Amino acid sequence: MAPRIGRAPFPHFATSETPLVVSESSAQRYTLRDPDVRLMLEVRDDSAAAFEELMLRYQSRLVNVLTHLVGSRDQAEDLAQDVFLRVFRARKRYVPASKFSTWLFTIANNVAANARRTLSRRQEVKLDARGSGPLGAHPLDVLAQASSSQMPTRLLAKAEAREVVRLALGALNERQRLAVLLNKFEGMNYADIAEVMEISPQAIKSLLCRARGHLREVLEPYFEEGRRPNVKPNGDEPSP
Repeated sequence: MAPRIGRAPFPHFATSETPLVVSESSAQRYTLRDPDVRLMLEVRDDSAAAFEELMLRYQSRLVNVLTHLVGSRDQAEDLAQDVFLRVFRARKRYVPASKFSTWLFTIANNVAANARRTLSRRQEVKLDARGSGPLGAHPLDVLAQASSSQMPTRLLAKAEAREVVRLALGALNERQRLAVLLNKFEGMNYADIAEVMEISPQAIKSLLCRARGHLREVLEPYFEEGRRPNVKPNGDEPSP
């Protein structure tokens, strides 16, 4: 019996959760190295407990990243349910071709891209500082600290610092924003991000380089001189 998700079925569109043909040695390598892959293999064998454990591990992280991508936490929560539903429906076809988190965020990226295409107007990106990824419960605080070369974040009003970082991230184009989120919030390397975004690792390096340059331009005047940035959310998606 399928675990209860609580959302209506989603419309079909091509996604990257379709399993790839991989060698037995590659599948074994991911199985041995990634405990979440092992959980997903249990889900493939219809373990509801394993599926719920994966949901517990990734729910808040998915919602956090999706919120950054679509600009609405309510919508992000709905989309996260869609992602998990896709995972469950694809369980019988699952083959460990990558780390579980890479596979999951590939699906999430596809779901978010589909949702963005349905928006009738550009929305302001509302970045939520909550999460359970590698940067802990306050990733924006960590990113703010890393962006400041002169003034420790603890000397600033934390709420104001987080808001400035929200504005800076929101001003990035969608591809740059996603690359930064996966790199800084989820700790993914270039190869994993490239797999999620379906571009080359070199293109990811270029995206992150440009994103860091844009973030520096926006954040340095604030952290060094106290000047708040005058930027607007960017929903455009130019090439890297």
